[in-house]
Amino acid sequence: MQKIRVAVIGTGRLGSIHARIYKDLQNCSLTGICDTNKLQLDEVTKNLNIPGYLDYRKLFDKVDAVSIAAPTSLHYKISSEFLNHKIHVLVEKPFTVNLKQADSLIKLASENKLILQVGHVERFNSAFGAALKHIKNPRFIECHRLSSFPNRSLDIGVVLDLMIHDIDIVLGLVNSKVKKIESVGVSVLTQFEDIANARLTFKNGCIANLTASRVSDELMRKIRIFQPNAYISLDYKEAKAGVYKKTGHSIIKENLPIEKEEPLRKELEAFLESCLTKKTPLVSGEVAREALAIALKITNLCKTNK
Repeated sequence: MQKIRVAVIGTGRLGSIHARIYKDLQNCSLTGICDTNKLQLDEVTKNLNIPGYLDYRKLFDKVDAVSIAAPTSLHYKISSEFLNHKIHVLVEKPFTVNLKQADSLIKLASENKLILQVGHVERFNSAFGAALKHIKNPRFIECHRLSSFPNRSLDIGVVLDLMIHDIDIVLGLVNSKVKKIESVGVSVLTQFEDIANARLTFKNGCIANLTASRVSDELMRKIRIFQPNAYISLDYKEAKAGVYKKTGHSIIKENLPIEKEEPLRKELEAFLESCLTKKTPLVSGEVAREALAIALKITNLCKTNK
């Protein structure tokens, strides 16, 4: 079996999980992990028994692919350097801090014939996969993504931190362009919006209402999709999905069978497969750019309507 040499940049919560999963996968070899925080780096390298690096540049000649779970402000700089060294890149969401950087990375990956994947992990949620085959013609979509204060990702607001997951899902479900965006956001504990609501109106008439908060006392990740004669209810957190269908004058609920799997593991497996086969990733740079563009517009509106 061909093994891909891979490394992880960033030893925060998410980067540590990336490293743990890569260590367990059969078709890759975890070459190392990098972070400028030596204490944090030492803890992860000790737990996984892998080399640690304070400078990611020392990995250029040691890897074929890399996961980047560094702060958003560093995504462009680190990703571009690995792509310039002919190394495949999976970069966590949000893709970059602006569209100019996103376009540059997309072009760089294309010119070097490299895989560029962005970490929108909900695409790999088993409940979403089970529900997807039942979604035909959405007319109204409602999303709630709530969490307690994370003490991480504080260089961005809740729209780029959390809501962008649902923006990506909604754009993938609605086969139409966004015609109008309305939004409001409130700063509670940071200089950015910590709770936000956005309403997207699509050219085909579909409307999506999205709420995201990182100052709630409950954890919620739910989406409901309403379409003619049916609606689909999906709970990402619990990995549950149900379809409510009109039968005569009654509504019948069907609980969808779901094989619970770790979404991030599926995402990393898909990334490695793309690296081996050169197959376009499910969430390519181009796809992630669309979600980023909408998220940035919402963020700017939140600032205006503060």
